Amino acid sequence: MPKYLLLKHYRGGPDQYRPVPPMDQWEPEDVEAHMAFLQHVNELLQENGEWVDAQALTPERTWVRYGGPDAAPVVTDGPLPETSDLAAGWYMIDVDSHERAVELAAYVSSEPGPGGTPLYEWIDVREVMSEIPSRD
Repeated sequence: MPKYLLLKHYRGGPDQYRPVPPMDQWEPEDVEAHMAFLQHVNELLQENGEWVDAQALTPERTWVRYGGPDAAPVVTDGPLPETSDLAAGWYMIDVDSHERAVELAAYVSSEPGPGGTPLYEWIDVREVMSEIPSRD
């Protein structure tokens, strides 16, 4: 089965559905509901045998690039300047089809935001591995 990366963004991709304040400005119960939904998604994917891994990344503007044991870490605007720290986290899933990956991305995108309103976040769906490359 192919593996897909569902890449979540901080600021809603090219066109944000609606402006949402940063999570540190949400009410505590809204943060709890949001995190509970993400845990639910993890459990659902695990039950379905579709979960490979998931990671939340550090908040924006906290990336550090390391230049080796003799170099001091340099704080940058992101791992790549053009991303400007857009990545919030990701799910790696193992599903039967691209359509299923898109279906799951749509579900993840509906996670609750302030006041329980769905965020409808921008999520990239990228196929990352469909078969082991041949050595020929």
